[in-house]
Amino acid sequence: MDPEPVPSTKAKAVFVLGVAALLTGAFVGGVIPATIALLLARQAERQAYAAGGYLTGGRWVRRGRVLAWAGIVLAAATLVVAAIAGLLHLAGPPGPDYDSHTD
Repeated sequence: MDPEPVPSTKAKAVFVLGVAALLTGAFVGGVIPATIALLLARQAERQAYAAGGYLTGGRWVRRGRVLAWAGIVLAAATLVVAAIAGLLHLAGPPGPDYDSHTD
C-alpha cells in the first residue's frame, strides 16, 4: 500500500529558473533567478529526502542547479570583463608630451 511517486513542482521551477539565469547571466541579471533556483533546489532536495523516494524530479533539480551556477559564472565573467574594459579606458594613452619650452 505504498503511495505512487509524484513529480516535484519545485524541481521544474528550479530548472526553469536555471534556464532564466543562464539566458540572462551575461547581462548580470541572471544572479537573481540563479539565487532563487539554488534556494529552491535545496528545499526540493530536502523534500525529496523526506519523501523517501516517492517524490521524483532529482534530475531536474541537478540540471537546474548546474544552469544556475552557469548563470552566476556568466554574470561574474561579465563583471570582470567590464572592470578590465573600464581600467583600460582609464589608462588610455596620455596626451602628447612636449618640451617645457614649447607653447
